[in-house]
Amino acid sequence: MSKVENIWTKNVRMTDEIERFTIGRDREMDLYLAKYDVLGSMAHITMLESIGLLTHSELEVLLKELRAIYTQAERGEFVIEEGVEDVHSQVELMLTRKLGDTGKKIHSGRSRNDQVLVDLKLFIRDQIREIATLTKSLFDELIEKSNQFKDVLMPGYTHLQIAMPSSFGLWFGAYAESLVDDMQFLQAAWRITNRNPLGSAAGYGSSFPLNRQMTTDLLGFDSMDYNVVYAQMGRGKTERNVAFAMASIAGTIAKMAFDACLFSNQNFGFVKLPDDCTTGSSIMPHKKNPDVFELTRAKCNKLQALPQTITLIMNNLPCGYFRDLQIIKEAFLPAFDELKDCLRMSAYIINKIKVNEHILDNPMYDPIFSVEEVNRLASEGVPFRDAYKRVGLEIEAGQFMPDKNIHHTHEGSIGNLCNDRIQALMNQTLQGFNFERMDNAVQRLLSPAE
Repeated sequence: MSKVENIWTKNVRMTDEIERFTIGRDREMDLYLAKYDVLGSMAHITMLESIGLLTHSELEVLLKELRAIYTQAERGEFVIEEGVEDVHSQVELMLTRKLGDTGKKIHSGRSRNDQVLVDLKLFIRDQIREIATLTKSLFDELIEKSNQFKDVLMPGYTHLQIAMPSSFGLWFGAYAESLVDDMQFLQAAWRITNRNPLGSAAGYGSSFPLNRQMTTDLLGFDSMDYNVVYAQMGRGKTERNVAFAMASIAGTIAKMAFDACLFSNQNFGFVKLPDDCTTGSSIMPHKKNPDVFELTRAKCNKLQALPQTITLIMNNLPCGYFRDLQIIKEAFLPAFDELKDCLRMSAYIINKIKVNEHILDNPMYDPIFSVEEVNRLASEGVPFRDAYKRVGLEIEAGQFMPDKNIHHTHEGSIGNLCNDRIQALMNQTLQGFNFERMDNAVQRLLSPAE
């Protein structure tokens, strides 16, 4: 195939080696952004027609071709050709081949800088919606298990030493509520993302009378990044903030995976993981290793490093665009697929996990009821320190006889999980995203005018 000339090439051509180095993995990464580049172009040219830079007939043929390219991207058929640097160039090249000079008009009033900014934000919005949906699915599994096993006691630990009675209701419910906090963090990332940078051009605006509010509405953004210099400063900052939200979810999953691996160990025997999520040994026929949760833990720990990776790439860059920012895509864009996989796997395992309902029948756990006895004595008027000492001496003498009937009533305790309130908080948080505005705007943009 003959080499395609880049659309901004002048008289100086770079060597193949320099081109390879500067493009890097950009063609591969830009495939994530293809359909979003098309959406941004559709909004931009609709605005250009409104200010007289395109005729109505030019707009119609351009929109028709862009819808066809969008369909290609949706089907996974979009290709960035050899010699074409990025997705923006490929889309414009395809339009120019089909429509001639009309295809060359779509770049008026914008730069590749604000193109990639809007592409990233449109991509991130969709990914946040998918992550929110999958996080809610894992949350639902955890709440269901919490309610199902709310009366099944298990040991609670501090310093990995048996401490006080806990319950599976508390254990499952704790991770559910953790995901609520993570979802609120994700919503903050969504709000920062859902602002329109299009029209900032190379970071200093345009002499064309652009209507930035129009493209904001067409793409379903909540508002715009108003200051054009700040819009460009948002490159890297947006990704870092989203990465922190992803890392928060990943942290919850990693901790839960560690617990589940530990509790499925034969020395604990608290839970049994689904057989299809474990693997055997090449020499030990009895082994059932918790590989899925171990890999989940590792992937989620890697995801927790993502904000620092992005920070180190963009750290101390002055305002304005720098090519350094291209490298962020290589770490950032694939991370969404990893987090979504971990959420799916975790929900699957929690759905099928089996709980040991008789853990505390073992007398080795009797001491965890010591605090219950101290509290009973204190309720009867014995000073707390005297009650503490009396029970401690009974344990040392091997005379402690636990009462395993637990009566906790305060909010969030064994007998009052507050799962209904945790569910209400999750639902309230999800409603705050308002994904419908985004979906409706994109649908209108893709629908041919009647």
